[in-house]
Amino acid sequence: MNVTLNRDGNALFVTISGRVNTATAPELEATLVPALDGVVDLTIDMAEVLYISSAGLRVILTAQKIMARQGTLTVRNLRPEVYEVFDMTGFAEFINIE
Repeated sequence: MNVTLNRDGNALFVTISGRVNTATAPELEATLVPALDGVVDLTIDMAEVLYISSAGLRVILTAQKIMARQGTLTVRNLRPEVYEVFDMTGFAEFINIE
């Protein structure tokens, strides 16, 4: 898994690629959560995410909870198989997906 962060003022654009699973989710959390300080607009591009497990979803949920207090979260470019995980778990109902 690779994570790239690009900050522009109060906006943070995150690009994730590879597999987000039990082995890689802690790295994602350790990179993402501290970067959210002062962010009001978080966009996560997941076009290159091949797989996401419940551990990865937990990191997205953590980001959603933080952003619900300080701004907005948008997840973009989900592959069909990754969108299916968001849909089956109910995440698609409360996460803004483009």
